[in-house]
Amino acid sequence: MKESLVTFSYEEEDKHLIVEHVPAEVCEKCGEKTYSPKVTDELQLFAKDKFKPKKYIEVPVFDFAESC
Repeated sequence: MKESLVTFSYEEEDKHLIVEHVPAEVCEKCGEKTYSPKVTDELQLFAKDKFKPKKYIEVPVFDFAESC
């Protein structure tokens, strides 16, 4: 495991968020990320809209089923 800053993404129904520069332990073999209990608690606050976003991005959304 290697200490690293990662980008965390969260999706629930129509809600999507991205949190940059999150401290994590990352497996150097498979890339699996683990977070400390403190970091996990703080990430949950982002999901509950406790912080103001730093920026917004526009992301195109495609429907695979309609492409066939």
